[in-house]
Amino acid sequence: MFIDEVTIEVHAGNGGDGCCAFRREKYIPMGGPYGGNGGRGSNIIFKVDEGLHTLLDLRYNRIIKGKKGENGTGKNCNGKNSEDVIIRVPQGTVVTDTDTGLILADLKQKDDSVIVAYGGRGGRGNTAFKTQNNPAPNFSENGEPGEIKYLKVELKMLADVGLVGLPSVGKSTIISQVSKAKPKIAAYHFTTLTPNLGVCKDRLGRSFVMADLPGLIEGASHGEGLGDRFLRHIERTKVIAHVIDMSGFEGRDPYQDYLTIQQELEQFSKKLIEKPQIILANKMDIESAKEHLKEFKKKVKLPIYEISAMNREGLDEVLVALGDLVEKTKEQPLFEENQFEGHVLYKFKKEEPYTITREDNGTWVLSGEELEKLFKMTKFTTEEGILRFTRRLRKMGVDDKLEQLGAQEGDTVRILDFEFEYRN
Repeated sequence: MFIDEVTIEVHAGNGGDGCCAFRREKYIPMGGPYGGNGGRGSNIIFKVDEGLHTLLDLRYNRIIKGKKGENGTGKNCNGKNSEDVIIRVPQGTVVTDTDTGLILADLKQKDDSVIVAYGGRGGRGNTAFKTQNNPAPNFSENGEPGEIKYLKVELKMLADVGLVGLPSVGKSTIISQVSKAKPKIAAYHFTTLTPNLGVCKDRLGRSFVMADLPGLIEGASHGEGLGDRFLRHIERTKVIAHVIDMSGFEGRDPYQDYLTIQQELEQFSKKLIEKPQIILANKMDIESAKEHLKEFKKKVKLPIYEISAMNREGLDEVLVALGDLVEKTKEQPLFEENQFEGHVLYKFKKEEPYTITREDNGTWVLSGEELEKLFKMTKFTTEEGILRFTRRLRKMGVDDKLEQLGAQEGDTVRILDFEFEYRN
């Protein structure tokens, strides 16, 4: 089954918890803190596998979870880092964060890989908090939560030449004649339900990859027919080859067919019509084709090659022409550099560490990624841990902000599902 788009949820592993322990050995007075740090949680990594050609595996694995890092232990033993979770995907896979709209990766090279969700760092043991003023801290940290992301994963196939055209114009026949691809061929519309790839070789010995895309129709770029699902696969191609049924056998005007396809390509992406294009005038063995071609040439100034795919006439010349175009056409990047998360502009993005809202019942609600992370990593089992948490809140300005907003002594304040009373 050919699957080229899925939406998945990935949960990177949480960091392991730090340990709160003390050294108690005979003849070692004042042994001090002895708790180790937790290990890092699993990263979620997407990696290219050249043997894959579909996203079928992801369709049945919509939620991917990493493992938690190992907890720290006494004797200053740090927990073990968890192994990364590697998800194998085909070449040409594009990964997008659905929450932000940012493109995380365009995996088009055979060895490409990307971390799509980072595992949490391990919590620090009490040894890490030892200072001159506090030589025996009685608290440690929980592990940092791993990232949770909702991703759209798309396959945009890698091909040098894309065959486009209305249904039943002969695209599948062409690719079956010039490569070892064996698409289904039949005398009815939408025989081709999935893109077909074939490796072609011209008489000069040059090889390139050709893609036969399912038939487009008017409105394909807006979801009509099959075209909206498969137009994405032509975005990577260097050259577009229009296959036109020049015989007019189905009562269509070849020139109107050409305009229909051009319009759909432009509406999907203006970059598509800027690619080098040629016309393959197919079914020239039918008597009416010559007259239609004569009128077609008056209106279209692109290179036109007369072929009969069924009889394999004219295909050798077409392969040489396509080989020339592929050779001299540089590959254009699918995305602008600043669309990627790693771009320097994105790194300057800084969110507020917290926000404060008030519910109808008078409860003050604290939220924000930085504040919630601090809360999750705090162990409230010791008095020192609680005091450290309140100091961090005060340093972040939470106390001052609540006072400015009119919080009164005894008001309820909530962080996630934890409630406490406000005190000046």
